Amino acid sequence: MRENWRSTLSVVAGASALALSAVTATPALAYDAPVGPQEVRMPANVAIVEGGATEPGAAAPFPVDPVGPVETAVPGGQAEAVGTAKAAPSSSTCLGSTAAYGSSGCFQHNGDIIWAGDTKKDGMSAAVGVYTDYGRAEEVCVNKLGVDTWATCNKDYREDGNVRLRVLRYDGDTGKFYQPETWSGWIPVNGKF
Repeated sequence: MRENWRSTLSVVAGASALALSAVTATPALAYDAPVGPQEVRMPANVAIVEGGATEPGAAAPFPVDPVGPVETAVPGGQAEAVGTAKAAPSSSTCLGSTAAYGSSGCFQHNGDIIWAGDTKKDGMSAAVGVYTDYGRAEEVCVNKLGVDTWATCNKDYREDGNVRLRVLRYDGDTGKFYQPETWSGWIPVNGKF
């Protein structure tokens, strides 16, 4: 009788351990997932630079929409092509092409220009952070021009240095940055790998 009690206790202990492991190993349910974009903490001293509009008719570093230009209605019933470049220039023009949800960015070594492209209509702006390997303060080029546009920030980096891009979203109303974000590799400022 004493042996039956031990085997019963052993079965109860095993079942309890199995139930506990099932409870602790259960994955989070969908309703536990975060709602909306997740904030990204930036250093307090990061400079936010508003990108300027490109010259009318200037080619973007690569097309925002690979399908082609967007047509918008104009008074008089005509359609006008706006927004995207028809042909992308050679890959040597813009290096480190990096993209995340709603944002694209790259570095144009001839002129030290940061390109920030906004690819989603979500009320936020495209942001491209620039980091150097020689200690220059971080800066973020923000495109506040709207969806399907490119903005540029013209900088002057040390020719013997490297830059790294961080592409993410920016909410101008709150001054906060949001994921998803993507980082480029190190890009030589002089364009020579």
